[in-house]
Amino acid sequence: MVVMQCLLLRVALLNRAFPDSAKELTTPFAGQQSGSGRPYDFWQWRSARPYWQFLAYFTLALCVLQVLVGQYELYVTAIGYLALAIEATLPVPQIMSNHRKRSCKGFRLSVLVNWLLGDVMKMSFFFLSQSTIPWSFKLCGLFQFGCDMYLGVQYLQFGE
Repeated sequence: MVVMQCLLLRVALLNRAFPDSAKELTTPFAGQQSGSGRPYDFWQWRSARPYWQFLAYFTLALCVLQVLVGQYELYVTAIGYLALAIEATLPVPQIMSNHRKRSCKGFRLSVLVNWLLGDVMKMSFFFLSQSTIPWSFKLCGLFQFGCDMYLGVQYLQFGE
């Protein structure tokens, strides 16, 4: 899965709008007139190199943390909750973008349908499974399902 995500990142980087000059290509945030609203325009770099550098440093930092404190339950639990929170909030930037633009232009209905189908399958497993599923999973799943349903409302309200 990690390899596939890296391949998808590579495809996305290859198919971006090309910078206007060579200087923009070597300067991570050059050419950003209004900014993205993100601190330091994070993840909006103009060339591919900063993406790969960030991923390498991030992976290295996580490996070092795992070696140093990976045996402590608190660390493992914190990483698990962080991962749950990140996954549950994935639709929030899209909701905010749709709300700000008063449009769902660029957001495909097929993505929404697949997100909702995935949510239904996930919630079915969480609530119908014979095994014990922690409430943190159920709550994050419900939150994400609610966000995806609201995206559906936005799609109906604003259209494409």
